Formats: sequence, C-alpha cells, structure tokens
Amino acid sequence: MSDERRTNETRETLLAAKEFTRRTLLKATAVAGTAAAIGPWYVRDALSSSGQLNLLNWSDELPEPVIPDFVAKTGIKVNTTPFSQNEEQINKLQATGGEGFDLCAPTRDRAPQFQELGLLAPFDTKKLKLDLLLPSMLEASTSVWTWEGGLYHVPHTWGSEAISFRTDLTKLDYATLSYGTLWDEQYMGKVQGRPHSLLLGIGLWLDATGKLPSNRMMDAFKNEEAMVKIYDQILKVAIEKKKWIKQFWDSADNTKSGLMENGVVIGMTWDGPALSLKKEGKPVSYMAPQEGAIAWLDGWSMTKAAKNLDQIYEWLNYVHSPEVSARIADGSGYNPVSKGADAFLSATAKKNFQESFPGDAVNKLWNRPPEPSWFAELRTQYAEKFKAA
Repeated sequence: MSDERRTNETRETLLAAKEFTRRTLLKATAVAGTAAAIGPWYVRDALSSSGQLNLLNWSDELPEPVIPDFVAKTGIKVNTTPFSQNEEQINKLQATGGEGFDLCAPTRDRAPQFQELGLLAPFDTKKLKLDLLLPSMLEASTSVWTWEGGLYHVPHTWGSEAISFRTDLTKLDYATLSYGTLWDEQYMGKVQGRPHSLLLGIGLWLDATGKLPSNRMMDAFKNEEAMVKIYDQILKVAIEKKKWIKQFWDSADNTKSGLMENGVVIGMTWDGPALSLKKEGKPVSYMAPQEGAIAWLDGWSMTKAAKNLDQIYEWLNYVHSPEVSARIADGSGYNPVSKGADAFLSATAKKNFQESFPGDAVNKLWNRPPEPSWFAELRTQYAEKFKAA
C-alpha cells in the first residue's frame, strides 16, 4: 500500500465524492485505526436471525471464508447468484422484476441506469452501521445513489482497471507504461481486454498524446453528439489494432485463463484477477499506466422484491466490519471500504498495492462518472462493432 497506509497516519478525508479517488481512499483508510481492535462489530447474537438471504453478486467479490463465517455466526443461509458484468446483472433483475434477490451489487457509475429500472428499494439507514465505512467511500455512494429522499447503495469493495502482464514474458516500466503500450509490435496477437474498456483506454491514450483531445475522455459524457464524435475516431484506431487481440475477456476467470493458458502476455484488466494470480506466486503483475488506472466502486443495493429484510442488515453490517472488509480485499485482490481494515490486510496485499501504483500513480486515477442510459447504449454499440470487425 501507499506510505499513508503503511504508517497508519490518522487523517480525516474532506474531499467530496465527485473528487473521489484512490488517493482519497488511502487517506481515509487510516482514519480511526484503533477502532478495528474493538470488534467484532457484526454479530448481534449468534443464530438470532437465521432464515436465508439471496444475493445477486459479482463472481469474484465474496472469497472464502466470507460466506461460511457469516453462516456460522448468524445461522442465516446464503444463496448466491454470481454474475460477471453489470449488463448481466441488469438483465437478471429485469427478467424477474427483482424477484428472488434480496441484494444486488451495482457499480457506482451505473446509478442513472438503476434508478430508471425502478427495481430497487431504499435502505433503512438506522439499521446500518454506516460509521464503519470510510467517509470517502460512503460519500461516493450517497452522492449519486440518493434519490426521493432514500439511499439505494452502500459500498462493498473498490478496484481498478489497468495493465496486467506476464512478468516472465515482458518487462514494463511505470515511467513509460501507457494504454498505448498494448499496441506495441511485440504484443501483436497477445493482448486481452473488454471491448468497451479497450476503447476507453485508446481514448485516454490518444488524449494524452494530443491526437484526440477529449479532456481525459470526460467530453464523451457531455451528450450523444460529443460521444459519437469522439468514439468514431477511437473505433477507427481500435479496428486497425484488432489483430493485436488474442481474446476478449468477460469474467475474472477467463481473464486468469487468458494469462495462464491462452497465450496472453499483456492486457487491460481488473486488478483483482491479476493480483490474485500474483498472490499465488504466478508470473503475473498489474500496474497503472501514465494515463491513470480506471477506478470503480461496487456496492450493495436492495431490491423492491426483497423478502429477508432482517437478514439483509445482518449481512451488510457483517461485511462492513473492518475484519471482513479486509478479508474480502485479501481474497479477491480488490480493496477494503471500512475504517481500520488496513490493520487486517496481509503484507502481501500491501506489497501488491505498492507495486501496482508506484510513484504518482494514485494521483492520476481516472474515476468512472455516473453513466446516463444513452451513454451505456452507445458504448455497447461501439463495443459490438469492435468485436465484429
């Protein structure tokens, strides 16, 4: 982790959520560092609730033994329905009207789309221990997931998308690493990524080199006309580079298999899968480029069809405890959202963070803004054109 986390300095974060970055998060992680020793925070009375809980969750964000420990402490049976992309999650919710799910797990920037779905219910914040959360993380949720007087999202874990690579097959230096590095001649036929993320990476690269100024791609979010103007040029470059692609990934698992089994040398991926492999001793690493790693926050939202309300709040207060937030981070390769969680992180997790964000990398983060539906629809169209080219 950064020097701030390693020294456990106690500093209060005052930045608003619209300025939310990993730097903000790192500063806030040290807040109330001694609070973690007071736990456990999450058990009211063992077996007091029982019943069950139905989760629609990211496939790689609930590592062992998070669920078994919760079941042992509360007696609540947990049923999980994993997914790998927000689009898959949205489709499952629309297909059932939310029936069968108590909690789902949207990414922060999808707030406008989920609000339009009309399938969520607000939390009873009096039943949540929101003081366990890092102020910056809580504000990141409340700033864009509050409407009609209710809060519809609380943080779960946060991560980024940047450059993963095989350390035995290539050497990369932060000082020169770029999203443009993916398209070096030596990597032809050896690159992986998600289509829409690769398009964003190309846009950030072209902006940084002055070939397509876009205010670090933020101009693409202004309106449909501006987006089309920018993405038409990005798509042209992407299609020219199509022969560089070894595979398009769509889940944490095939990100890993691409690196370990399918001849991928470098790619644009989430941090979790790559750092999980690194933690296992595989020749894989992950690093932010000069244009900035793409930061995101995943959280929990309650469906209107939720049946198991007491169990929902037991679960949320459990995963927001510093011990469990750290356990989620260690097992997934992502990062914690709770105060004092850094005290429970492994030395390996801290070292991996330092190596992923060397120098001033934390200062250069690119944070996904809330995406209106028109942006999501157009982005999907461009991604499909890239895949089909």
